[in-house]
Amino acid sequence: MYYIYENDKPSLLCNTFNIIKLKGNKIILPNGEKNEKKQIKLAKKTYKIMEMVSNIKIVLSKKLQKETIYLNQLQTYPLEICDGRWLFFMLLPEILEYILEKQEIKKEESIVHILVNDINENVIGLIKLLTETYKTIAIVTKHREKLRKIENQILEETGTAIIVMNNKRKSLLKAKFIVNIDFPEEFINQYSIYENAIILDLLGNTKIRKKRFNGIVISNYEIIVSNKAEYEIEEKLFFQKDLYEAEFYKKQPYIYVRDKIKKDKIKISALYSLNGNILKFS
Repeated sequence: MYYIYENDKPSLLCNTFNIIKLKGNKIILPNGEKNEKKQIKLAKKTYKIMEMVSNIKIVLSKKLQKETIYLNQLQTYPLEICDGRWLFFMLLPEILEYILEKQEIKKEESIVHILVNDINENVIGLIKLLTETYKTIAIVTKHREKLRKIENQILEETGTAIIVMNNKRKSLLKAKFIVNIDFPEEFINQYSIYENAIILDLLGNTKIRKKRFNGIVISNYEIIVSNKAEYEIEEKLFFQKDLYEAEFYKKQPYIYVRDKIKKDKIKISALYSLNGNILKFS
């Protein structure tokens, strides 16, 4: 895994000739103004370095994540850019708990609505985990047939029934807590949505285009990794969620990932809206 950031000591030579430095597992880009052509060139050079060292996993600094052209160009290459998006799903139990604690609401009195069409092993693991503590888990999906066996299995294992539905007028009309795993913006906006709903949007770019919607859409987050001192050193340059995500292989079993999250005592430190504002809950 390689860390990529900008040189904090401007060099006229590096800036003029787009010189990228490689130190261990750190790739240091030239500082200064970057036009479109320069950003594309730097992205191409970055990828060539990744090819040279036979590595595809990278973490970008906070500053470089705002360099849209550079980032978009990198995303055209077969690279694994750790941006916390995969980890977002794995941390859903902690994020939901964080919100409920801020609002002083008990989990056992809460209903969580999950919007998902790709019913995979991780989704099943999440549903099972949430049924252990929440009053009801409601699944909104186009593929109800995929959940029939799982409904019975969860009922037998946890004694909790899950609700599966897909009524665009009624399914989300009273839903206070919604987890959007993979519904695209155009699809979710076809549903009637509770006007004060709190939506965890794993896609990170969904806008609710309802005139009466006055709720909260959570598009991003940050964490605290309490038992890793090295994270504190890198905190100014990198998001802790990105550094932590880089510790995993994304094909690892859901149970393994969840056990590691518990062992590492991961805590949510902030939640953000689509425009990057820190969200506060009353």
